[in-house]
Amino acid sequence: MAEFPFLIWAREGAARTGVIATPRGDIHTPAFMPVGTAGTVKALYLDQVRSAGADIILGNTYHLMLRPGAERVKRLGGLHQFMRWPYPILTDSGGFQVFSLASLRKMSEEGVSFQSHIDGSRHSLTPERSIEIQADLLGADISMQLDECVGNPCERAEAEAAMQLSARWGARSRAAFGAREAQALFGIVQGSTYPDLRKESVDRLLEIGFDGYAIGGLAVGEGHQAMLETIEATTPLLPEHRPRYLMGVGKPLDLLQAVARGVDMFDCVLPTRSGRHGQAWTWDGPVSIKNARFAEDPEPLDARSSCPASSQYSKAYLHHLFKAGEHLGAMLLSWHNVAFFEALMAQMREAIEAGEFEAMRRELSARWSSQASAVSAEA
Repeated sequence: MAEFPFLIWAREGAARTGVIATPRGDIHTPAFMPVGTAGTVKALYLDQVRSAGADIILGNTYHLMLRPGAERVKRLGGLHQFMRWPYPILTDSGGFQVFSLASLRKMSEEGVSFQSHIDGSRHSLTPERSIEIQADLLGADISMQLDECVGNPCERAEAEAAMQLSARWGARSRAAFGAREAQALFGIVQGSTYPDLRKESVDRLLEIGFDGYAIGGLAVGEGHQAMLETIEATTPLLPEHRPRYLMGVGKPLDLLQAVARGVDMFDCVLPTRSGRHGQAWTWDGPVSIKNARFAEDPEPLDARSSCPASSQYSKAYLHHLFKAGEHLGAMLLSWHNVAFFEALMAQMREAIEAGEFEAMRRELSARWSSQASAVSAEA
């Protein structure tokens, strides 16, 4: 297996901060990975993503294998060169997107065959093909095993079958990946919200052995409290010396609470998706810049931020851009949101080192909860 040293610098309770040292650069944890689905973080230049504080981004196997094609990306120098991002890239396995196709897919022990949402062409994805695409063709620094993700609510029998299949696919992914010095492979814990299934999944993955361990199958409808309970039941089972990655999560409050439970890495489309729809994430909670109250607001979203989108444009101007249908509005708000998420992670890292994380968690949780209540009352 690759030796990506994971050095833990400080702890406070279950929260921890440190660095994953990779050949393409250090990943400071807790880390948030902006999602670059099709070789781009939507509406942003990658130098903006980097300047916002991102050490690593996520690429999507499903979308890249369909368009422009993984073999083409390989011929053009690999994903790093293709998209002009020389820093670490983690790729998902493609499983979540394939399994969300529902009627367009067909499952088997061997893998999954599916119909492209783009042109209807047929494709297949096996654990071995997923590893080939991620590690050999795209050249990801961190690849993910192929797994089966189930939604919620989920009957126990379905959750157990998916967990067992994911474990078998994990072993095949590990075998296909082999020994690599400059690339890593993460396993994925499944089991829905059933603690005993999560434990069995962890046990199976530890027998196989991975460079890091992801918690999958959450943020699929189980609700905030059930998600936190599942994380809390799972992270203590995972190796201390390996990174822990919570897949597809989430809102700032989710990140804060998951870090308190020992999670090191996150990804989510929320910052850019919200930005494209006029929602800005702030230290006082989310705001809709389309709201009429911002039409003559001369203040920026965050005067203290080092991000120009946050500190150099008035809310009135951003409001105008969205009302006028100008693309610049989505670009600026996406940039602001990514910068906010990265600033939140940086502040969590600093707080853990200073022994002040729990105070930060309590203060922000109370602020965001009261803001949410005020919005609900207003509505």
